Amino acid sequence: MVNKVPVGALRFNTDSAKLEYFDGNQYVNITTDSPEANTGGTRGLFGGGNSDTIDYITIATTGDALDFGNLSETFFINKALASRVRGIFAGDRPATTKIEFVTIASTGNSQDFGDLTDGREDPAGVSNGTRGVMAGGAPYPTNVNTIDYITIAQTGNAIDFGDLISVRRHHGSLESPVRGLFVAGSGTPNVINSIEYINIATTGNASDFGDTSDNVYGTSGCSNAVRGLIGLGKITTPSEANSNIIEFVTIASLGNSQDFGDLVGAKYAAGGTSSPTRGVFGGHYPSSTAIDYVQIMTTGNAQDFGDLTSGRGHFDACSNGHGGLG
Repeated sequence: MVNKVPVGALRFNTDSAKLEYFDGNQYVNITTDSPEANTGGTRGLFGGGNSDTIDYITIATTGDALDFGNLSETFFINKALASRVRGIFAGDRPATTKIEFVTIASTGNSQDFGDLTDGREDPAGVSNGTRGVMAGGAPYPTNVNTIDYITIAQTGNAIDFGDLISVRRHHGSLESPVRGLFVAGSGTPNVINSIEYINIATTGNASDFGDTSDNVYGTSGCSNAVRGLIGLGKITTPSEANSNIIEFVTIASLGNSQDFGDLVGAKYAAGGTSSPTRGVFGGHYPSSTAIDYVQIMTTGNAQDFGDLTSGRGHFDACSNGHGGLG
């Protein structure tokens, strides 16, 4: 019997002298491109949140965000994902199919990319640099378990990927080059704590990963290629309250999230993004400019990074150095 190669298996190709991983169909190179070569460091973008504003930061530094450009119109509740080149913003309330993109290394306004398979707000996104996957969301006030995918370097409409186990919106996401995780959120009818995962390079339904410590929504996620961080958002027990708790998971394993530390202040529906070393959480619904950061591979409390150009929340962030890019 021939043993099937598991998705995410690593090997060193002695012919090309490169490290490769198995994407479900073939071995592909782990990228050696660097955001430093493109933008002088990993650049994080924050877009939308009852606004058409896009801000950017250089994640390796600290300081206030700068103006990047504008989305085509005000986005109220949207999510984001990115490759090393493009940032993608999708979904809104009222439910919409719109997907827009920007070129991260430049500044400027977004352009039309295509459409989701159905109209919804809050479709949490993950990416392995080639493919972007958007899961869940809601044609408010209902929730869906739809998963779509796009090829980020092209433009065009999204294609069906599969389904989440649970319908959800206001959920967080994070990724490695192999796996995408979707975390907690508002289910139907209750808030949930489940974490689900997919293999980004394949198609199919999500599988169970584990649970967060409580039922939470308005969660935020960020990661490097190894560890994912979760800002819990709004916690439901013993009563609804915004939380400052950060938890973490090891993406290649399965299991429940563990305590990491605390944000500087409680954040609900913040934008989360990262470099290979730092996780950043910015904004807060209904309005905050505060940006916090942590060192991903340690544990401990967040520190102040700076401020967004304007106060907002219920939006998302992306970068050209997140965990899905290796």
